[in-house]
Amino acid sequence: MTSRDLDEALSVAVHLTQWAQARISTTRPARGDAAEKSGPGDWVTSVDHAVEEHIRNELLARFPGDVVVGEEAGTSSPVPDDADETALTWYLDPIDGTTNFVHGLPGVSVSLAAVDAEGTALGVVHDVYRNEVFSAVRGAGARLDGTPIVAPASRLGLRGGLLLTEWSGIWAWTGMHGLVTKLQDEFTATRILGSCALSLASVGAGRATAAVLGGHYNPWDVLAGALIAVEAGCVMFDVDGRSDDVPMRGLGVADPEVADAIQAMWHAAVIDESHRPA
Repeated sequence: MTSRDLDEALSVAVHLTQWAQARISTTRPARGDAAEKSGPGDWVTSVDHAVEEHIRNELLARFPGDVVVGEEAGTSSPVPDDADETALTWYLDPIDGTTNFVHGLPGVSVSLAAVDAEGTALGVVHDVYRNEVFSAVRGAGARLDGTPIVAPASRLGLRGGLLLTEWSGIWAWTGMHGLVTKLQDEFTATRILGSCALSLASVGAGRATAAVLGGHYNPWDVLAGALIAVEAGCVMFDVDGRSDDVPMRGLGVADPEVADAIQAMWHAAVIDESHRPA
């Protein structure tokens, strides 16, 4: 078990995402600033780079033995063989929702998580345009703007509920249409925010019934949001069932009352599409 002061680390993380929120929210990409990264629709801007560089430098200055893995610049340095057992590895997405940012839409967040030998130790998701901070420390619950998130006394279930999901890049993922259709039959609506981190954190905050991310994503997209959801009392699962660790090939979080039902629908949707003639 890490002996690091996780409350101190969380305080630093929140402060850094607050700086990032101010930087991002007062800026729009200049003409020609947005560039394609891995392919069409995968945008990166000078603001992504500037925010990541600042947070990376500040974390390494404050915690010299730690490692930072960022979406834009990769890993700060290899973890040494004799690394302090209390060292954390930070996963940073400086702008989760860059497509929204480029087009001037909401659904933009800063996602920052710290991982130790036991898994995700803390996470912060800062909603840039609502200026809300979702946070969690492992075993200590989740918070919204510093106030503990309390599960609602009564739940809607699937009827009238809300599923959040995200595209796999710009594409639908296997089983996506089937899951949405099965949930429509249960009178559950679906929304796409454009930010994996915000989708997961929003479920934790009780603003949606579930989030299912069935396509491609990276650790910096999901680690913070998944911890926030779990610490708020949600169930985490992959397409095959409940999971204690953050799944990296399909991830769901949901209200405990409906998690198993949604996971079963997701699994059935994937099977149905896999068996459909080409």
